[in-house]
Amino acid sequence: MVHFHFDDIIKVDRLDADGKKYDKARSEQLKMQLHLDVHSELCPVRVGDKFRIVLADTLNEDGSAVTSLLPKGKQNSLADKFEYVMHGLLYKISDEGSDANAEKVARLSFGGLQLVLKGDAAKMESFKVHEKYFLCMRKV
Repeated sequence: MVHFHFDDIIKVDRLDADGKKYDKARSEQLKMQLHLDVHSELCPVRVGDKFRIVLADTLNEDGSAVTSLLPKGKQNSLADKFEYVMHGLLYKISDEGSDANAEKVARLSFGGLQLVLKGDAAKMESFKVHEKYFLCMRKV
């Protein structure tokens, strides 16, 4: 079974001037903040839109590693359940805030499109620097 490092509904609160990234979005259940660049022609975004976003280390629903983007035969893929999928690298994790309000900040790059995920350190324990992740999202 595939392990989700992040799985939540986010609401877009603000966009940049070009409308190409969420200047501010907040996850509903995990209460994490996101800043995300998207390919705006493939994934149009407006303030108030809600998306389910999942970060996983594989697209294979059985949890096995992805060995090919075009696998032979029919294999159940997480990508079949989402409208927009990116593959990238977590390149930095840092601490922010004081001990009482300590938060982690994870920075991922998806071919130049950036995700900054900020929140409770305990909710980000499974993230590892230099690991690759798939970001899957669909409008809800």
